[in-house]
Amino acid sequence: MPTEVILPKVDMDMATGQISRWFAEEGARVKKGDVLFEIETDKAAMEIDAPASGTLRNVTGKERVDIPVGEPVAWIYADDEVYSAETTQNKASISPLAVEMSAKPTEGGAVPLTSRSVAPPSGLPGSGQSQGAVRATPLARRLAREAGLNLSALSGSGPYGRITKADVEAAISSLLEGEVSAKRTEGVVSKGTVYLAPSPAEATPPDLPAAGHPPLKGEGDVLKLFAEGSYELVPHDNMRKTIARRLVEAKSTIPHFYLTLDCELDALLALRTQLNAAAPMRKTDKGEVPAYKLSVNDMVIKAMAMALMAVPDANASWTENAMVKHKHADVGVAVSIPGGLITPIIRHADEKTLSVISNEMKDLASRARNRKLKPEEYQGGTTAVSNLGMFGVKDFAAVINPPHATILAVGAGEERAVVKKGEIKIATVMSVTLSTDHRAVDGALGAELLGAFKRLIENPMGMLV
Repeated sequence: MPTEVILPKVDMDMATGQISRWFAEEGARVKKGDVLFEIETDKAAMEIDAPASGTLRNVTGKERVDIPVGEPVAWIYADDEVYSAETTQNKASISPLAVEMSAKPTEGGAVPLTSRSVAPPSGLPGSGQSQGAVRATPLARRLAREAGLNLSALSGSGPYGRITKADVEAAISSLLEGEVSAKRTEGVVSKGTVYLAPSPAEATPPDLPAAGHPPLKGEGDVLKLFAEGSYELVPHDNMRKTIARRLVEAKSTIPHFYLTLDCELDALLALRTQLNAAAPMRKTDKGEVPAYKLSVNDMVIKAMAMALMAVPDANASWTENAMVKHKHADVGVAVSIPGGLITPIIRHADEKTLSVISNEMKDLASRARNRKLKPEEYQGGTTAVSNLGMFGVKDFAAVINPPHATILAVGAGEERAVVKKGEIKIATVMSVTLSTDHRAVDGALGAELLGAFKRLIENPMGMLV
């Protein structure tokens, strides 16, 4: 049997991926371990190796197309295995499906069509087989189940007659267009029942929502509010879809609460200047450069990590059965990249020096923007920092990124009037807001954590000992 090459799951949240490019063509000889193709996931690009040696055949995975995880994208044939081009070139026609219409329309005028099984012609894949014995991809089985189609009535276009997603979709399309073109009514495809969409001539535009109605959800509901030609549609990429899904999940399932306080930065800025001035020089291709250049964000990362170690009960993650208490502070840092953001993680930030954190953060941010991070470099973590101070944002509240229980939103440092011992003074002040998962970190515990952070920021020498 040839070795199946599937689209692997390389990201915890990955449901689909795209092949950005193939490194081997149809019919090429490959060795086990050779790079076959590059996957573009929601957050990174990763090279996938050949699982076996042989000849690459049946390359069905197209570039720049969403492919479900686990879907076959090619097969590798060993030298002693016979390959027939008919496997991919000859697309067997889909056997006809009988359709029954109920006499009475359902609510809303839609006429349900229930598909019934028709025995496939002899010789076709699936003939005489039960639904479970038919060779089909998991996605094809799910689509067929939802549409009420019997897989044994279909002919597969995949290798060895395997039924694919495209075969099921073609069957549904044939059913809709060929069998009931004269009876179009409004509806959707659902489990066991097919409701046909109305033709343009028969469709009546829905009324615009009145004030106080629920928000519009579908693309069509939104577009009908704007004049044709006054907009353009930009399809969502995988990253934007993942960000949207995770944000909705986080805000819907995590009980957020927020704590805000101000930190004076003058002592930290003075120490940062001294440390950067004392940085040793190192030789590079561009000549001698400082071994490190600390930023305020580097010192914020260190302070947040040390604060979590000082308040260990806040260094936790919520699960339904137990509280996960972390032994180290792994701090994720939000990095803006084209199309969205990613959160590379500084592991054991509580144990690392400021110079190490600074150089590691620069490397992670650079590779994040080029989508070269490995999954283990942005998955997990015990907390996160999101800094918009460089954009002049004074304060904001960030959304918690599971499995974290906290995230610190950092605003811009600016000169403000403060009262000290009855006198008005000028100080550089930075506002920070801690978003907290109330299931894991209560109000008093969150305040204790934020207080520990403030002490480190205002007394930064504590980060050097």
